[in-house]
Amino acid sequence: MKNHQDSSERRLESVSRRHFISGAAAAAMAVSAMPAVAAEADKSPKKFKLKYAPDLGAFRQHAGNDPIDNLKFMADEGFSGMFDNGLMGKPPELQEKIGKEAQRLGITVGPFVLYAEFGKATLVTQDEEVRKDIVERTKRAVETCKRANAKWALIAPGSISQRMEVDYQTANLIDNLRRCVEVAEPAGVVIVLEPLNWWANHPGLFLQKIPQAYLICKAVNSPSCKIINDLYHQQITEGNLIPNIDKAWSEIASFHIGDNPGRNEPGTGEINYKNIFRHLYKKGYQGVLCMEHGKSKQGKEGERAVIEAYRACDDFTV
Repeated sequence: MKNHQDSSERRLESVSRRHFISGAAAAAMAVSAMPAVAAEADKSPKKFKLKYAPDLGAFRQHAGNDPIDNLKFMADEGFSGMFDNGLMGKPPELQEKIGKEAQRLGITVGPFVLYAEFGKATLVTQDEEVRKDIVERTKRAVETCKRANAKWALIAPGSISQRMEVDYQTANLIDNLRRCVEVAEPAGVVIVLEPLNWWANHPGLFLQKIPQAYLICKAVNSPSCKIINDLYHQQITEGNLIPNIDKAWSEIASFHIGDNPGRNEPGTGEINYKNIFRHLYKKGYQGVLCMEHGKSKQGKEGERAVIEAYRACDDFTV
């Protein structure tokens, strides 16, 4: 009886030992796998410090032509902003679809073009047809904002008139913008004015520099009339980028990004974007920075170069 009991105990001990060894091995494998899992998680791109906003079609080589797939790609790469200059011209159902997906992904929709006239003097005049047109366009922009979960709409006011003193033109533009904000302000929509350079891209335009846009916004005197500071254009027209940002800060609602010369991604020209982004971060900037520029390289390589350029410029310490 005792021998039989000893034999049973030995078998139980053997089984327990095997279970222990098996469990210990499994635990060891799990522990050894943990760094690999953590390392794999670390490979996923981190969210950028600021809301850099690619154009909706910026990554077609990676994401295809579908705007929703492009939004998902942007979010996966760590972007929390996007913009589409042509958003107002898209079908209402697509505007709504873009807005819902952007909201789901935590992406802020940046300014789209409400009005941009490059060939003639328009908003600097008292032309009643022009005034009716800009008010109607503002109404359409408000509806676009509602559908697309957007807040900003962009105006480039047109060319300078050769038949009128500049001060009269400034007064006319202020008056026309006040008509626009009567529509935009109750809806919480912000019209952003974009100064553009004469020398490389848009000869003859009325609105050229940040101080000029600042004066106009102060005169309109509405939270719905602000500036979009295109740093590519302003490097050409006046430079002095960070001091001008500080002087006009109360009237700046958004930024456009592009290096000069070339108007490609940061790091391809003379603008020190890393310092500018650090400065904006320290000032607590919460808006979007629209990536309104080309690519220095073609294809997937060019798209990846753009992403890495922003990673490099976003890698600042405060």
